[in-house]
Amino acid sequence: MEELTGSQILMRSLKAEGVDTIFGYPGGAVIDIYDELARTDIKHILVRHEQGAVHAADGYARASGRTGVCMVTSGPGATNTVTGIASAYMDSIPLVVITGQVPTHLIGNDAFQEVDIVGITRPCTKHNYLLKDAADIAKTIKEAFYIARSGRPGPVLIDLPKDITSKITSYEPVGEIKMKSYNPTYEPNQKQLKKVIDLVLEAKRPVIFAGGGVILSKGSEELTEFARKAQIPVTMSLMGLGAFPGTDPLSMGMIGMHGTYRANMSTGECDLLIGIGVRFDDRVTGKTDSFASQANIVHIDIDPTSIRKNIPVATPVVGDCRCTLKKLNEMLDRSNLDGIGEKRSAWFKQIEQWKSTNPLAYSQGSAIKPQFVVEQLYELTQGEAIITTEVGQNQMWAAQYYHFDKPGHFITSGGLGCMGFGLPAAIGAQVARPDKLVVDIAGDGSIQMNSQEMATAMQYGLPVKIVILNNGYLGMVRQWQELFYEKRYACTQMSTAPDFVKLAEAYGAAGLRASKPEDVIPVLKQGLFELRDRPVIMDFVVEQEESVYPMVPAGAPITEMLLV
Repeated sequence: MEELTGSQILMRSLKAEGVDTIFGYPGGAVIDIYDELARTDIKHILVRHEQGAVHAADGYARASGRTGVCMVTSGPGATNTVTGIASAYMDSIPLVVITGQVPTHLIGNDAFQEVDIVGITRPCTKHNYLLKDAADIAKTIKEAFYIARSGRPGPVLIDLPKDITSKITSYEPVGEIKMKSYNPTYEPNQKQLKKVIDLVLEAKRPVIFAGGGVILSKGSEELTEFARKAQIPVTMSLMGLGAFPGTDPLSMGMIGMHGTYRANMSTGECDLLIGIGVRFDDRVTGKTDSFASQANIVHIDIDPTSIRKNIPVATPVVGDCRCTLKKLNEMLDRSNLDGIGEKRSAWFKQIEQWKSTNPLAYSQGSAIKPQFVVEQLYELTQGEAIITTEVGQNQMWAAQYYHFDKPGHFITSGGLGCMGFGLPAAIGAQVARPDKLVVDIAGDGSIQMNSQEMATAMQYGLPVKIVILNNGYLGMVRQWQELFYEKRYACTQMSTAPDFVKLAEAYGAAGLRASKPEDVIPVLKQGLFELRDRPVIMDFVVEQEESVYPMVPAGAPITEMLLV
């Protein structure tokens, strides 16, 4: 055994987990850790705000498929992470968050920069720890990474008092972890799978509803194989975009409050709905007693607490999405699929009619339409860019008009809906995938939440691109005020905003602006390709009162959409 400090043990343990990057912000409670970190080859990305550190680790995790790591100091450093942790928790993103804490003998004494971050984050972490002994660090790190990435993934927080990071103790590497109280079910029940296959073969109007769980389980290929073999159209949640190719003829796009007409209508009319890795949250279901009311509902999920939580389910299947889909594909291979496409021909004609009758459409006039910007971004990048978003109208237009054929290419705060997510998430994604073009689609309101992270992008030479759909409003709230509050735009007009071109230049980045429709393509080409090696802010001055359609009013069935 070696005699090492707690900080040295921490670094050894992180290296053993394959950690190559930490996003963070130093302070007094973690100064010993940072001193040791500087002696390793682990890359540290110094953010400008602790919230940015968690979002960046989140973006890194989604783009890389690995566990993101961030580290901050005690007190305000720790509390500044809460929004990012809650966002990762809602979206089931594997993170390990390391926070500093005051020395153990001062805990509970209201010491300088003391806060009970374990208590604060208990509702929004998968698990958390307050360590009291340096000898526990190695085992805790091993457990934390195992919990974060296994089963239904999520954030795990480790609170480290300052005295244990400097204490010397014996270190021995930790082997495989087995936790008696935590054993996720990966293998599905064979009898339940047989029921699913029988339903698939009998159905005339089936729909697959795919969510973020498919992407997290790395089951996109298996989903695509299943849908094509069984000839079932696919709709996706916001978090599920990219789980199934968006340009595939079987794709119906996104479902829910701002879903496509065909996706929402088909869910209302289907006789079989297969939910895979989804939560059936309120933005998808609308009025729950009207959701898929004609269908047998199958729900496949690794988290048994998600099944029947929001929607009654006829056939529950607890298991890993990829593992389950693989077994279903094997069973389909042994089934008689002759004529299955013909059996559903009327269903496909109906879906095509819904698509042609009410497509996603807009009229481009003298002012730039935000939909046009996203469409042109898609055309120029051919769907190969990693897209992050802020939250609001920009997020919905990105989901509607950028077609995602691959998992890990759409990174957004789905469950929490966190403004300020997109830029730091783009930074994390760019660190994870330096070979990819990474674009943050933002609104002029949300980009100001964490615009300080432009300094991070500049410091580390991360050429992220920011496409601002600048309408001078907090657009989504304004849309609700227009539709349901007689156009009383209470506190939603952004009457004073920075000059985003000058803001970019102040950070040493490039700034571009488009004010007319004919400017859109040249600005995108310059920002994306001619200035590819540096961060760029592209400010698109768009139609101020453009709204996102379709839209399902709160509490209405998803088949009752506002279309214009």
